[in-house]
Amino acid sequence: MHHIYHTEGIILSSGDLKETAKYYSIFTRDLGVIFASAQGVRKMSSKLRFVLQDFSYIKIDLVKGKDFWRVTSASKTNKLEELSKPEIFQVFVNILRLLKRLLAGEDPNEGLFVDLLNGLYILEKSKTEEELRNIEAVIVLRILNNLGYIGGNEILKDFIKSPFEEDLIFKISKNRVKILHQINKAIKETDL
Repeated sequence: MHHIYHTEGIILSSGDLKETAKYYSIFTRDLGVIFASAQGVRKMSSKLRFVLQDFSYIKIDLVKGKDFWRVTSASKTNKLEELSKPEIFQVFVNILRLLKRLLAGEDPNEGLFVDLLNGLYILEKSKTEEELRNIEAVIVLRILNNLGYIGGNEILKDFIKSPFEEDLIFKISKNRVKILHQINKAIKETDL
């Protein structure tokens, strides 16, 4: 009997596999980034077809296979639904693409997962272009910090302390240039 892992995650990307299957790259709360397959998901009759969509936040049940994880069931969380608004969606996609580049695989990082979710909840509520850019900068900064790419910088300490709170967005405007400089420096140092 295989052990079924129950977790939640965000689908970072997907691709076709065989005739009716797909594979997924999923950032999960408990397992880190995993690669999972779902059989028959491309059939019109599949119940998972509309749940397992790129960039969706889902509850998922998995079984560890020889090479891949296998999705046994999944359901929507009905959270982060507002991220699909056109003005917000591109920022959301950019954040997830960066995350996919930086995460190396099955290495649980629940702190990063929770931090990301908190940031995305705030991103969902953004109203102006400036708010969008500020929230994006804080989320990226916190991702880099959670992964160990940001050192002890006095200017950044308020932006990387936990928990991720909405008032950080209002503080970032006056330090945005310095924060972006640190983000770019950290990304350059990753060599990715």
